[in-house]
Amino acid sequence: MGPVTAAVLQLAALIGALALCYIPFGNYMAKVYSSDKHWRVERWIYKGIGADPDTEMRWPAYLRGVLAFSFVGVLFLYLLQRLQGVLPGSLGFSSVNPAQSFNTAVSFVTNTNWQSYYGEQTMGHVVQTAGLAVQNFVSAAVGIAVAVALVRGFARSRTGEIGNFWSDLVRGTVRILVPFAALAAVILVACGAIQNFSGIHEVGQFMGGSQQWNGGAVASQEAIKEFGTNGGGYFNANSAHPFENPTPFTNLFEIFLILLIPFALTRTFGVMVGSVKQGYAILATMGTIWLGFTALMMWTEFAHHGPALQLAGGAYEGKEVRFGVGGSSIFAVATTLTSTGAVDSFHSSFTGLGGGITLLSMMLGEIAPGGTGSGLYGILIMAVIAVFIAGLMVGRTPEYLGKKIGAREIKLSAIYILITPALALVFAAASMALPTPPHSMLNSGAHGFSEVLYAFTSAANNNGSAFAGLNANTDWFNTMTGLAMLFGRFLPMVFVLALAGSLAEQRPVPATAGTLRTEKPLFTGLLVGAILIITGLTYFPALALGPLAEGLAS
Repeated sequence: MGPVTAAVLQLAALIGALALCYIPFGNYMAKVYSSDKHWRVERWIYKGIGADPDTEMRWPAYLRGVLAFSFVGVLFLYLLQRLQGVLPGSLGFSSVNPAQSFNTAVSFVTNTNWQSYYGEQTMGHVVQTAGLAVQNFVSAAVGIAVAVALVRGFARSRTGEIGNFWSDLVRGTVRILVPFAALAAVILVACGAIQNFSGIHEVGQFMGGSQQWNGGAVASQEAIKEFGTNGGGYFNANSAHPFENPTPFTNLFEIFLILLIPFALTRTFGVMVGSVKQGYAILATMGTIWLGFTALMMWTEFAHHGPALQLAGGAYEGKEVRFGVGGSSIFAVATTLTSTGAVDSFHSSFTGLGGGITLLSMMLGEIAPGGTGSGLYGILIMAVIAVFIAGLMVGRTPEYLGKKIGAREIKLSAIYILITPALALVFAAASMALPTPPHSMLNSGAHGFSEVLYAFTSAANNNGSAFAGLNANTDWFNTMTGLAMLFGRFLPMVFVLALAGSLAEQRPVPATAGTLRTEKPLFTGLLVGAILIITGLTYFPALALGPLAEGLAS
């Protein structure tokens, strides 16, 4: 069997598995967020934090809950790293320096998981398990909660209430993320991923010296790392490390975990707004972009110039031979089209155009299918923009799901789509203009610029992957990427929740003969076109200076 055929079969198996889980899992999540009953363990949590789960919130109160909870998370994780040197289970590692502690705390709380450190040489068991792994759960739950709040904005009318943040947070964690991640961890352990709390030990002699490894609760963190679209690995090699991702099967299984919630949330959306066809339209949009980018990535990595690469059967530099070009290409697209950021290969070693695809995938706004929650609310914002464009074409007031899209809704949506490009491009420009930051670039020219652009695109879009050629462990990059992650996570949420509140206050508008049918293929095509055109117009100059210039020169 040739490598291309193997890659296509892997892709087919992945699509089949996602299709089997789509309806039951999407329906289950809709039931979780629509139920008026609370589990006993949930009541204990509400009592412990002093929250009333039955009190409905307007969008400012919901936002205050998101920000307060996240601020406490950043503070706790920062202090945990700063105190690591005196904590038990630290494996002898010292406290993490202030700039890196800030960056890492922000990174994991914002669901980015950008890592400017070597995990196996920096973080002990307590920080990894009680700090980073915990944030992998709750940061994902926050993203889903905000998405559900926006869906309620479309589903409800004549009320400004969009749910209860504390109830949504707890339910997402207890009923969805914890049980399914636990099951996934068992599967990973059965397939060879490690799960222990062992110390540092030598594994043999290599070239006159010894090599040391430390164990850890790797499988459990790997499961929620992928299932919650987090991406931060226990080891520096991330999902290319055999302790995290031992076999081609686990590689495909981890891709499945990455895509499951973002795709299934479109079913949840359809059920909650009372029209599963609307969910299918959003799913078709996500699926079209995801399949298109996956096919394009395979083409760039399998078909290329150069006799050495042709004899090897693909661009193998920087890729694990266990997974090959096909498995690495599927993983790379899945992890950059979502907000996961996990890697099973080095994106910096991809072909020029292949690296450009990973960049463009993030620049779309992490919406195809995007992160846990962030993908759904991101693409719904784009749907509002697409409906507005269609309304301009025919001279009619735009409507979406029975809600008029007026000046307020368009302003909120327009600001949303401008935030992350502004952060990525401004921070990247500042890094190239100042004298010191370019010293962190491993490469010069177009590829070196791509390293910096990739770093801030990843941070602003809360992705977390890197080109791996940039030394980001400096005060400048730790601080600036930390700020990009903070602003890129919470500023968009402000406008998402404000939009949810505005929509929930409206009266439903009955459909007429002139209403755009947003469940039809025509709207799917319009939405795909709007996403690609808006992204292209925003980022094309930067892409032309980096990956496009490199790809055309090779």
